[in-house]
Amino acid sequence: MSTTHPPEETLADVVVVDYGLGNLRSATRGLERAGANVTVSDDPDSIDEADGIVLPGVGAFGDGMENAGPFRESLTQAAADGMPVFGICLGMQMLLTSSEEADRAGQGDVEGLDLVPGTNVRFKEGQKVPHMGWNELNVQRDHPLVEGIDGEYAYFVHSYYAVPDDDEAVLATTDYGIDFPAMLANEAGNVMGTQFHPEKSGETGLRILRNFVEYCAEQ
Repeated sequence: MSTTHPPEETLADVVVVDYGLGNLRSATRGLERAGANVTVSDDPDSIDEADGIVLPGVGAFGDGMENAGPFRESLTQAAADGMPVFGICLGMQMLLTSSEEADRAGQGDVEGLDLVPGTNVRFKEGQKVPHMGWNELNVQRDHPLVEGIDGEYAYFVHSYYAVPDDDEAVLATTDYGIDFPAMLANEAGNVMGTQFHPEKSGETGLRILRNFVEYCAEQ
């Protein structure tokens, strides 16, 4: 099943992956406002013709990886080919290699997509979980995704956070008792993600989605 929505201004064709756990409607609307022609699809073959891919996500890591299993090969190949891939919230965590969440749920070693090497860990005792609400973004290095957003605020809802193997993968951090990665990208720069929900983050989120769509258009 796939649904296509015409944008107000078309810059790039983006596929939003429908694997049953994403906040599809708001993500789609945000991308449309940012200039994307959006196709929501549960067909891995639909990725081939896109300018970029968005992997949304709400829920548990193990469930997400199980549901997204049919897309694993297509996402891995697209990333290797240099196609822009953007993970949102759980979708960003799924870009990493593993997560403590699967172990806590008794699901054993669930393999992430391993597009950004690292793991996801739970906030420590004494920190209120989930981390929920608006918090500040502190840009750590240059990347098209973070243009114009340093010091702005985004909306978070999560209990786990990413710990990449390479500190250079961190695009922006947020302070919640500790500084944790709010935005990541792989070494090549084409695989990226936000721990927060840009589609729920007002003008800051729209700017990030616009940055992504413009990045897709330039590749």
